[in-house]
Amino acid sequence: MKPDIAYRQPKSILNKGNGYLSGYSHSLNPYAGCTFGCSFCYVRKLPVSLFKGKEWGTWVDVKQEAEKVLTKELIREKKKGEVTIFMSSSTDPYQPVERKERVTRFLLETMVENQPDFLFVQTRSPLVRRDIDILKQFGDKVRVSMTIETDDEAVRQHFTPQAPSISSRLKALEDLKKHGIRTQAAIAPVLPSTEKFPSLLNGIADRVCIDDFYMGDGSGGKRTERLGIFDLFDDIDKKNWTVDTAYRIVENRMYEVFDNEDVLISQEGFAPY
Repeated sequence: MKPDIAYRQPKSILNKGNGYLSGYSHSLNPYAGCTFGCSFCYVRKLPVSLFKGKEWGTWVDVKQEAEKVLTKELIREKKKGEVTIFMSSSTDPYQPVERKERVTRFLLETMVENQPDFLFVQTRSPLVRRDIDILKQFGDKVRVSMTIETDDEAVRQHFTPQAPSISSRLKALEDLKKHGIRTQAAIAPVLPSTEKFPSLLNGIADRVCIDDFYMGDGSGGKRTERLGIFDLFDDIDKKNWTVDTAYRIVENRMYEVFDNEDVLISQEGFAPY
């Protein structure tokens, strides 16, 4: 189904960091809505989605001329102190519409000219490779975190059928790493995976961050449970992966490949720097 795409000009683009992202001065969302429509996405139950009155994953609002707003806000906020930005907290900056609209690229170009102290780019899309030329210009002031919840493609298709394949995300991480861009694999939320997972990430991710529904949805897992996500685990006979200690399986496997300091848990893996 073709997504419902709307256009609006935002009055502001930088939001104060709070809650889970309290370590950042600001969050930055190039779009509202996300057509990846992941089954477990907590944004489904946030006001930005509920007030829209449409099914999550079927709509996206494009923030036109957002780079002009960002230019003014960056100048203003940098005068106040350190500016650290998380992009993005409630959308994917590289969802399919970005290929045409290029809002994220325009924002990156703006930030290169007036750089924040740190920029964290969170995505599950290999489209991020398109912007390697810009990302390189941030040097050690940027980290790209690629969401890879599992190494099992069948599991990926079950939970996130509209999201990019695992292999394409791994290739994107590899390319970013080759160009000297700091990388992270975000296993968030933890989905059923295999013992081969760590070896796939070895050498292409500088570090890994492991998060689950209980730590990451802001309600101890209650918000996620209301989405009916745990039923999806039942459908593939993986209910053992819904317990609040399941992430330890992945954590222990990662220690076999990564140094202890490069295996981060939940909020610490999304912190600046």
